[in-house]
Amino acid sequence: MNIKNYLWTILLVGGLQSAIGQNNRIHTDNNIGWYNFFGTFKISEKFGIHTEYQWRRNEFITEWQQSLLRVGINYNLNSRVLFRVGYGWIETYPYGEIPINGMGRDFTEHRIFEMVQLGHKEGIVDFSHRFMLEQRFVGRYSSLAETTEDEFPLLNRIRYMIRVQVPLKGNEIKDKTPYLAFYDEIFIGFGKNVNVNIFDQNRIGILLGYRFNKNVRIEGGYLNQTVQLGRLINGQNVFQNNNGFILNTNLNFDLTKTNKTVE
Repeated sequence: MNIKNYLWTILLVGGLQSAIGQNNRIHTDNNIGWYNFFGTFKISEKFGIHTEYQWRRNEFITEWQQSLLRVGINYNLNSRVLFRVGYGWIETYPYGEIPINGMGRDFTEHRIFEMVQLGHKEGIVDFSHRFMLEQRFVGRYSSLAETTEDEFPLLNRIRYMIRVQVPLKGNEIKDKTPYLAFYDEIFIGFGKNVNVNIFDQNRIGILLGYRFNKNVRIEGGYLNQTVQLGRLINGQNVFQNNNGFILNTNLNFDLTKTNKTVE
């Protein structure tokens, strides 16, 4: 199966999840706000260090939804192909009407991930395709008597994101250029511990951004997150429909120039 057919298969699975069993679902709604920092440190012509922290809030900002810290090593094969491996530490909180954890508790997740990102340009439109595999060790409580997570079963997940962006002036996104971006990312669980959420979640974002220079870029806009919980309630699937806004700050640091200056 080639990549194109594989992507269509993933999207079809998500579509089937949305079309089947509409009467066998519980839906909840939340208002979210995500405030994110992304920092890249270039350490050589090919290698870099990726850092990010995502401060994810419920009720736009007043309550916790999730805290996500992620670090990784980048390898730039060329200007259009990027590889990354890394680690994530995630804390998820009991937000909303139906918490993700069945006991209504917060829980920790340790995550290993592998990623490849492909980019190309068609006219004035920049495309990027991100493929990610995740090995997730998600904390859970074996009983109500436990005060901290005592089990960390392995959950596997694959993600695919397509993002397109266009400049709002000129023919390319360069220094002092505003731009518009759209992305859609689907998450599919697999493996023996997948439970009921083979379709895990989907995210859609519409962003207005501004590139100050090659080192600083800021963007913000609308975010929709659809999450399927990994358990049933009274025999029904549970879906969260989370709507709100997202704000991203992207900084790039070229440490190779610093090293040359010191020498």
